[in-house]
Parts: sequence; structure tokens; C-alpha cells
Amino acid sequence: MSTLSHSRRPRSAARFAILLISALALIVTGFSAGSAQAAGYVHSCATSAKRGQATCFALRRTDISEPSALKADAIAPNATPSGLSPASLQSAYALPSSTNGSGQTVGIVDAYNDPNAEADLAVYRTQYGLPACTTANGCFKKVSQTGSTTSLPANNSGWAGEIALDVEMVSAICPNCKILLVEATSASIANLSTAENEAVTLGAKFVSNSWGATESSSYKSYDTSFNHSGVAITASSGDDGYGAAWPATVPTLTAVGGTSLTSSTTATRGWTETAWSGAGSGCSSVETKPSYQSSVTTGCSKRAEADVSAVANPNTGVAVYQTYGASGWTVYGGTSVASPIIASVYALAGPVASTVIGPSLAYAHPSSLFDVTSGSNGSCSTKVLCTAGTGWDGPTGLGTPNGIGAF
Repeated sequence: MSTLSHSRRPRSAARFAILLISALALIVTGFSAGSAQAAGYVHSCATSAKRGQATCFALRRTDISEPSALKADAIAPNATPSGLSPASLQSAYALPSSTNGSGQTVGIVDAYNDPNAEADLAVYRTQYGLPACTTANGCFKKVSQTGSTTSLPANNSGWAGEIALDVEMVSAICPNCKILLVEATSASIANLSTAENEAVTLGAKFVSNSWGATESSSYKSYDTSFNHSGVAITASSGDDGYGAAWPATVPTLTAVGGTSLTSSTTATRGWTETAWSGAGSGCSSVETKPSYQSSVTTGCSKRAEADVSAVANPNTGVAVYQTYGASGWTVYGGTSVASPIIASVYALAGPVASTVIGPSLAYAHPSSLFDVTSGSNGSCSTKVLCTAGTGWDGPTGLGTPNGIGAF
């Protein structure tokens, strides 16, 4: 009896140790639905924004080691940066990026200044064989929220990651487009809304916003900044899973959710997509239901998000070159990736008619999208708001681009 008793103790201890190690591994490597934070990547911007302040939705991978040739900040044709490339994104979404977009300007609204934005953009575009986009050749322009090219906001390493991601995603999807970067003085809703209006004033017909805040009725007075005739505006749905975010719930813009995008040798498309567990979605408590959503079942009596989606999972993220706040090539995810992608798809499709309201074209042409039918971003009382399925759903909206027909 004594021998049997002693033999069981080590087995129990070993079993406990295995269970403990497994649990720790899940904590380190995984994340629950509805949570965007996990070991292996960090939020580029502070997540504890004060009332009246927004945060950016960029998520930067910290667990990827690039080849030494790439770390040297030099172009390395024989070395490939980690993360999805422009060619991969164009393939996944069947986009006419090489032929369309000339003459179009995509506006990007962010907070603070990235002093290396143009230099980093040059490295990114050279690496992937994209045409130069510089201030000198008229392709790239960076201004403050008042339009100044010399009096720019304070530098901020966190928002610099967002800025690098945004300008490089526009480059990836619409390399023939011009890029207008408008930097708000701070991350306040007031300043970002002022920057939004400035982007339109300076000629952007497509404007991306990869930032947001928990929805509040106090922000509704700023809705007019996202309502400009003939301008397609996109906003990220957020990275915290189920729960409405502003300005994504503003009815006159396109709310962009997020997916996990993986290459596949068996899928006819060559790619598979599922809803990303961190993608924001929800039912607004303050914004009225837009007429275009009457054509789908949203389970929401007011404005529901998202409308469409694109890749956002950091584990299937995109390559980004950033030297202010990072040390070169890295991988980013978050719905911050998806918003500039969709804004650029709008640019590939050409000017939006003044009669078009928000994403109404997509709701009229859902067959021109890849329907994402699996995955979830959490639990909710109305399943369609947090679980992907056939047709419209909260995390992925109507789906992801299949060419430009829905835009």
C-alpha cells in the first residue's frame, strides 16, 4: 500500500504540472474571443484614452525576427519581409491595382506626427517595386489639421506606427493613388474631426480613419465631419471584439470590420477568410438605422456595424516598414489595416456619386464581395451581431472585396 501511494504522488504532480504548463501556454499564445490583446503583439497607441479622446487600432507584432539584411534598413531583393505583401493583398481581393487609381487622392487622418513617414514609405515602395510617391513628385503630402506643411504636431512614436501602416496600406492597394496625410494636433475627437474636414477641403475623395472611441452621445455633434457629398469615408470597427465604436457607427461612412486571411492551395479563390475574434461590431445606441441596412437582417433597430471588412488579425498581418517607434520591418494587424485597404478599394473604383450614402453601393451589390461565413468576435444576445454567417453579420459586414464592383 505504501509503495502504491508513493507511486501516485509523482504522477499527480506531473499531471498537475502538465495542466499548469498547458494553461500558461494558452494564456501566452492565445486570446479569447472579444479580446485583441495577446502575447506576441502590442497596441501601438495607448488603450486607456480619456473621454473625448480616441485611440488608434494598430496592433504591432513583437515576436517576429526579420533577416539581418532587412534589419539593416536596406533594400534586400533576396530577402522577403514577414507579413502580407501588396501582391498578396491584391491577389486575395482580386483588385485591379496596377491599372486603376491614377488621379485619385486617398486621405488619411491620424493624430500627432510621424517624422519618418515619407522616408519609410520610400523604403516600403522600393522593396515591393511600387512607383515612387514623394512630396517632390506630388504624390505624397503631409499637413497639419489646418493644412500647414511646416507647422506640424508633436512627434508621437505610437501614432507613428499607425501612420506608417496607413500610408503603406494605401500604397499596397492603390499604388497609382496620391496620398494626403492629415495629422491632428492631438488625439482629441475635436481635433481629429477638424482634420477630417481638412482632408476633404484639400481634395481627398476617399478618407480612411483607423481610430475610434467607445460610442457616446456626446460625439454625435461631430458626425457632420464624416458626411461629405461625393466622398467615401471609412472607419475601423475596433479591436476589442463585440461592442460599438465611434465614428464607425456614423451612418454616412463605411464601418470596416476585420478578418483572418490565409493563403490556401485547396480553396478556389486561393485564400480563406474567417471573422477575426478581435474585430469590433455592435448595435449603436445613438445613431439611427440607415436606409441601406433595411435590405439585410442586422438584429439592431439602430445603426449596426460593420458594413464590409478586410484582413485585420495580427497573426495573418501585413508587412510594414517603420523607423520612428520601431526599427524597420515589422508586421501589423488590427482593423487599422482594414480601413485604409477599403478606402483604397473605393479609390480603385473611382469617384463616388454625390447621391451615394455611405456604403449603400455595397448593400446593393453584395455578390461583388467574398462572403465570410465563419468565426466570431464574442458572445451577444443577437447572434448575427457577433458571429459570422451567410450574408450580413457584425464582425465582417457583407464580406470582403472581390474586385471593385461593390465600391
